[in-house]
Amino acid sequence: MNQASTRYTKTAVVLHWLIAIGIFIMFGIGWFMADLPKEAPKQAAFDLFDLGFYSWQLPEAISPRAFYFNLHKSIGVTVFALILIRILWRFTHKPPALLSNYKAIERKLASGVHYLLYILMFVLPFTGLKTAIYSKYGVKWFGMDFITGVDDKGVRDFYKEAHEIIGLILVAVIAIHILAALKHKFIDKDETLKRMSLK
Repeated sequence: MNQASTRYTKTAVVLHWLIAIGIFIMFGIGWFMADLPKEAPKQAAFDLFDLGFYSWQLPEAISPRAFYFNLHKSIGVTVFALILIRILWRFTHKPPALLSNYKAIERKLASGVHYLLYILMFVLPFTGLKTAIYSKYGVKWFGMDFITGVDDKGVRDFYKEAHEIIGLILVAVIAIHILAALKHKFIDKDETLKRMSLK
């Protein structure tokens, strides 16, 4: 089995890492914004996560909660689009063969976790988008009107609960995915991580 046949295409690699970074950013914003008070002074500049690295300027003042919720939605829509492209790429391009040193149980686990990741990566932003659609605020994409809100609290609460539960499940599956990659790198010392590398 040659080296090329076990590696993902450059497109798949770029999409993988863009989506991975996007998901981590989304989780960070999600946890940060969850405890922000609904009533807070409006402002037109935001020090992202209060870290002192970057100040985001807005054309008009809004509350911190509104800013981070809108940022979460904007990045979420973008990541969702990348995920849809990745799924389409996966259906139209056969994935590389698994390494020959994988045990039978590892092959089954790898396949199962990958399929579960695809499902969760689709369902999580989908439920988030539905939550936003059924709120009174709708969705703005980096300040531009994208989808008008329907304002149905019952439906919104259903999707909000599903979004939070699926998010926790995805965190657990991603942790398993990362631990498996580290096992292959440091214990098995095989070429698994190089499969998702541009080098």
